[in-house]
Amino acid sequence: MAEQATTDSRPNIVLIMVDDMGFSDIGCFGSEIKTPSIDALAENGATFTHFYNYARCCPTRASLLTGLYPHQAGIGHMTLDLEAVGYRGFINRECVTIAEALKGGGYTTLMSGKWHVGGDYLLSATNEAHPGEEKWPIPVQRGFDRHIGTLTGAGSFWNPHTMVDGDKPIQAEGDDFYYTDFIADNAVDFIGEHGVKDNPFFLYVAFTAPHWPLHAFDEDIEKYRGQYRDGWDKLRTSRHEELKGSGIVDSKWDISPRDESAPPWEDVKDTDWEDARMAVYAAQIDRMDQGIGRIMARLEAMDLKDNTLVMFLSDNGGCAEFLKEDGRVEVAPTETRDGRPVRVGNHRDLMPGPDDTYLSYDLPWANASNTPFKLFKHWTHEGGIATPFIAHWPAGIAAGQRVTSPAHLIDVMATCVDVADTPYPSEYDGNAIQPLQGESFRPAFSDDQWSREREIFWEHEGNLAVRQGNWKLVRKFPGDWELYDMDEDRTELDDLAGKLPDKIAELRGLYDNWAANSRVIPWDEILDLPKMAPTKLRLYSTLAYKK
Repeated sequence: MAEQATTDSRPNIVLIMVDDMGFSDIGCFGSEIKTPSIDALAENGATFTHFYNYARCCPTRASLLTGLYPHQAGIGHMTLDLEAVGYRGFINRECVTIAEALKGGGYTTLMSGKWHVGGDYLLSATNEAHPGEEKWPIPVQRGFDRHIGTLTGAGSFWNPHTMVDGDKPIQAEGDDFYYTDFIADNAVDFIGEHGVKDNPFFLYVAFTAPHWPLHAFDEDIEKYRGQYRDGWDKLRTSRHEELKGSGIVDSKWDISPRDESAPPWEDVKDTDWEDARMAVYAAQIDRMDQGIGRIMARLEAMDLKDNTLVMFLSDNGGCAEFLKEDGRVEVAPTETRDGRPVRVGNHRDLMPGPDDTYLSYDLPWANASNTPFKLFKHWTHEGGIATPFIAHWPAGIAAGQRVTSPAHLIDVMATCVDVADTPYPSEYDGNAIQPLQGESFRPAFSDDQWSREREIFWEHEGNLAVRQGNWKLVRKFPGDWELYDMDEDRTELDDLAGKLPDKIAELRGLYDNWAANSRVIPWDEILDLPKMAPTKLRLYSTLAYKK
């Protein structure tokens, strides 16, 4: 490759991913939670109102990092190796990561936080993970010059496991250790260490907030304690009104009904405990926003802010997983760092927040997080796949840009190599690389009418979807296909399947062709694979966490 010029004018790129955060959980997307740092990015950048993730943590991350659909990258389900080509549970060598592509273009590549695309890491005694081997690739083997963070998915914020610095295991240290702060502080340090060099940097910041468990500092919890005593019904209504008022959602889209599994607030007896759960969840988002504020402050202090593209999104919709009172969560430590037992599950006599608890905020609050949509993480209805997406780049994006055309994770790699003026490789390290599936949305930074004539596809645990223009075909496993007009009914209330059989046939044909060419195996067949044993299925199925 040609040597870079002494002064490289290409932008730095900061990609921020948060974990299990719903569509309406930040201020600029209708929330009462204080997120001034994220709101400032939206106010001074571009807001994408129809941006999509892949409904679940690791498939989303595989797609985000590679520009492919997750089955093509090797994570068609989760990080369990099912010994089928698209379902090995780790990103394969037929793809490159954004870090690998940009490193080839002269970028310094940095990562702070959650990996979760490198194999199955649990806390159980039978875990046989060997970080760095073929089935357990780590970030510094996939293009990152530096990585400090966790290799697995969820975990304690006070005592996270599988933490590494590069290829060396590390442990939480210090009385005030909190994983969200640790991720943000390392990102700040990475920017400072890189300094103002001739070459730009790519920094991937992967927070675990606000994924369960509900862990937060008292000072942050107190900002929200008592604010949720009016309940999830009024919260959904107020957020919907804010979303309509700001134009994020169209006023003609009625809010979806309260989920049938959520009781009316007036029937809830332990309202103080429910208020506390949502207050801790809000505190987790607040603390994450504070960290983003420190990252942006470091960029500004180093005069890098104007020519840094910052992108922000969530990996899936709000999470309805319950965490049974008598359950064993295999990513939960059994003891705190000072030896006290960790009490796992949503015990109603436990107040969430401290390091010796391990609670979730549950389905009714997740329903509020996903206002105005229905369903949650894991499903391919809008509540599972719609994410707030913000792009901020003062040198390249006009302030206040609003993008309403559909965009997707697969477009992020294409956008990164576009703004980095770096070719996407057809071969890497001796391996043929699959073609990019996405398209650069850089034109959207200057044209709010940007659109692409294409289809976008989803499959996760038998939940299927196709988005084509204003049409969406979607299926909740094992049910029937549903058809919605997204221009008129993005909250998916008026199923047109019975009225437009020809449209259903057209979109089903497109889905079947995509699935056949993208290594997708029908979910019924996945369930019959020898590796999908009941004990593992219990861990990976959302339904296992329900009451």
